[in-house]
Amino acid sequence: MENTTARAAAESQLAQEGARELLVFGLNNEEYAIDIGLVQEIRGYSAVTHIANAPALLKGFIHLRGSIVPLIDLRIALGQAEPVYDASTVVIILIFAHGASGIVVDRVADVVQLAPAQIKPPPQLHGSTIAGHVTAIGSLDERMLIVLDMDSLLSGLGMQALGKLAA
Repeated sequence: MENTTARAAAESQLAQEGARELLVFGLNNEEYAIDIGLVQEIRGYSAVTHIANAPALLKGFIHLRGSIVPLIDLRIALGQAEPVYDASTVVIILIFAHGASGIVVDRVADVVQLAPAQIKPPPQLHGSTIAGHVTAIGSLDERMLIVLDMDSLLSGLGMQALGKLAA
């Protein structure tokens, strides 16, 4: 009970200091993070409806409680190695003003809170696939978290238009 109370007090303190709550997920051997407020749900990867002649990063669409949701494989979108789909592969459903979109990732790690002192500006990444979509680098103990701006990333990939069509 005492440990739970101390944890709740620490979380409350972080919230008051302007901490960010982030969902951490893995792609290959790197850890990325996104604002937890964007996340509608996390689900296992399952069959999708493929679209002929679609870019490789668009895995297809899934039917989710009456809505059609486009899925992109974030590994392909970020120019990483060819994805392998296994039991740990998950889909994170994100909600934006334009509708829902899903991202396929290798695994979900945890939800963390980072205080402002743990969040640093990103390095200059000129010419990189991810340039302009990294909002910060978070440090948590020995972990380095690449914090992504998913709205910017999906917009850059043209996914907002797909989200509007699918909804």
